[in-house]
Formats: sequence, structure tokens, C-alpha cells
Amino acid sequence: MTSRARTWIARLLVTAVFAMNVTCALQFIVDPATYVHAYELEGPGALAAIQGMGIVFLMWNATYPPVIARPNDYRVLFAVVLAQQVIGLVGETSLLLVLAGTGDLHASILRFIVYDAIGLVALVAAFLMSRKDRS
Repeated sequence: MTSRARTWIARLLVTAVFAMNVTCALQFIVDPATYVHAYELEGPGALAAIQGMGIVFLMWNATYPPVIARPNDYRVLFAVVLAQQVIGLVGETSLLLVLAGTGDLHASILRFIVYDAIGLVALVAAFLMSRKDRS
């Protein structure tokens, strides 16, 4: 496979993870009421808490566009993207381990774990594919 083809596959993989992250973020910001029950929140701050999660997701994804544009050149930033994904996956897994039960909150966190694990595999594959040829 040519270096150019590997670069485009890497872009597509990173773009797919980015698109899912931004979609989730926008859903949390635009329609927080849908997610309040799943996170067992109530009261006046519940909607703001969900919207805040959406804002944090958007902040997290500010690193993606340069990596999508030039995955071969922004290796340090790409490593930051990978670190962010690992931190999310480890943090969510830690949360799940301390939660008791199997309610909506448990299921919601488990969905994030599954998504972030799949995203991590895609990002690692993209990182490896976008390496510059050493020849």
C-alpha cells in the first residue's frame, strides 16, 4: 500500500472518531434533557451538567482537525489525541468499577467505554498507518 493511501486511511479513521465525538457533544449541548435520566441527575443543575459534558467533549476534540489534515506531520499532537483517548477509557472504566448495580448510569458509562475502546483501536491503527516511510 502506498504512503499516500495509508495517509488517507488514517485521515478517515481519525475523522470517524472525531465525527462521533462531535455528534455526541452536540447532542449533549442541544438536547440535554434526553440524557438527564441516564446519568441519574435531577434538579436545576442537571441540564447544565449534561451541557457541560458536551462542552468538555468539544474541547477534547480541538486537537483532531490538524491531525486529520496532516497526520504524518503532527505526530506529537497525534500522540496527545491517543493520550486523551486512553485517559477517557481508563477514567470511564475506573468509574464503572466503583459503581454498584446495572442501572441506566452503568449502561451509559459502559457505552462510552465500548465506544472509546473502539476509537482507541481506530486511532492507534491510524497513528501506525500515517508514519512516514523511513526508506
